[in-house]
Amino acid sequence: MLTVSVAAAVAALFITPPSMRLLSDIDWRTLGTLFMMLTVLEGFKKENIFNPVLKLAGRIGSMAGLSLFLVFAVFFSSMFVTNDVSLIIFVPLAILLFRAGNKEKYILPVLAMQNIAAVRGSLLTPFGSPQNLFIYGQSGVSALRFVQYMSPLWIMSGVLLVCFVLFLYRKDIRQKTGIRTAEFIEPADPGRKKHRIAYLCLFALVLLTIVTRTPIWYVAVAVVAVGVFIVDRKILIKTDYVLLLTFFCFFVFSSSIAANEKIAAFLQSAVAGREYVWSILLSQAISNVPAAIVLYPFAQNRGALLYGLDSAGLCTLIGSLASVINYRLYVREYPGKGGKFVKVFTLVSLAFFAFVVLPGYFISRAWMI
Repeated sequence: MLTVSVAAAVAALFITPPSMRLLSDIDWRTLGTLFMMLTVLEGFKKENIFNPVLKLAGRIGSMAGLSLFLVFAVFFSSMFVTNDVSLIIFVPLAILLFRAGNKEKYILPVLAMQNIAAVRGSLLTPFGSPQNLFIYGQSGVSALRFVQYMSPLWIMSGVLLVCFVLFLYRKDIRQKTGIRTAEFIEPADPGRKKHRIAYLCLFALVLLTIVTRTPIWYVAVAVVAVGVFIVDRKILIKTDYVLLLTFFCFFVFSSSIAANEKIAAFLQSAVAGREYVWSILLSQAISNVPAAIVLYPFAQNRGALLYGLDSAGLCTLIGSLASVINYRLYVREYPGKGGKFVKVFTLVSLAFFAFVVLPGYFISRAWMI
């Protein structure tokens, strides 16, 4: 994805020569906010802040109950810690637990449902995914209005996920897990309690910065950077700068395209009124986050664009960066079985997509954000 974004940015500069306007058109607020989120959440992972939740999963007795827990842990946590981070936390846990109970035959369908949970759970909040964060920052709508607009899809997705999990265990709904303990989970260091408190405070600052849309967001970026440097400077090295650079390159591409009158006029006429379809289709080529940046300047119905972007990850693996992360987590544990993952992932995701694609389209047409 980084290679594609760099190539797109370089190509766009030949279409529209670089200028000071290009730099001013880049959404620096989104880049700064994304930096804060990615950095603080790296601290969350290192300090095992989610340990109480992980231990609770190991105490669940039935496979249906455990799968519901793992799927909805992603569904709810992705609303606050972004969809990719929620997968990084709970996908390895699902693999560990199913191995411990000798239930590996259920890993792939549950991982596919966790992916759906990440894509559909994160759509509710402005900070659930990078594309939500970008469109929320650009649109000017209130956080409450954003949540209200996304809630029909979120509720429908939650109900469908319950049905999918119960269907998976329809032959034996009370099947036991066979797991005796969750002692394999790495314990949090009692001596680092202050570190955990610091990261929680910084996370609260990030959420406050996003929701209030404060014009001095750059002060929050500086506070987070300095705070993390003081608490644990190594975290700054682990921040996902590849994703930040990818965002930057697509901002350059989008700004350059928008500055070209002929291309902008074509996209304006082609995208306007068809945002839902364009966002889903373009995401299958360049993923939903870059698609958001490219399409937003030409969209009239921002709600339809947002609905399409948050549905695109249900079509193919490339539709969402979160799906690619899920794939990488699986093949790391099961080398050579990537094809099997893609097959199960695609079947389960497309089945879910078939249920939500038309309701999403009609809701976005009837109720505009």
